[in-house]
Amino acid sequence: MPLQPPIPILRIFDEARARDFYVDYLGFSIVFEHRFEPNSPIYMGLARDGCALHLSEHNGDGTPGTRLRIPLDDVTAFHASLDPNYRYARPGLQEQPYGTREFTVTDPFGNSLIFSQDI
Repeated sequence: MPLQPPIPILRIFDEARARDFYVDYLGFSIVFEHRFEPNSPIYMGLARDGCALHLSEHNGDGTPGTRLRIPLDDVTAFHASLDPNYRYARPGLQEQPYGTREFTVTDPFGNSLIFSQDI
């Protein structure tokens, strides 16, 4: 049985800011949400185009400052689809000497997502 891609768990500290960044800005859809009780921390699953992420407010889940590299077939089109007036990020595309075109966005909790395409 082949291995499936891992699903990273990213630590978050504010549900509303996480939704603003991941859903409203990056265009992920919420797949599920879980709380043990109404006022307990949230654990949620997100997906976009086959990319899955989990976000957690639970202490001990994930480490703030995590960096993820997310490969794309067309990083330029994805970059162009982002709101250029988003208040908290205005990433620029870069061509790296190691053969990729990429841009990095950092979420409100210090986690960095590097969207990358081999060139």
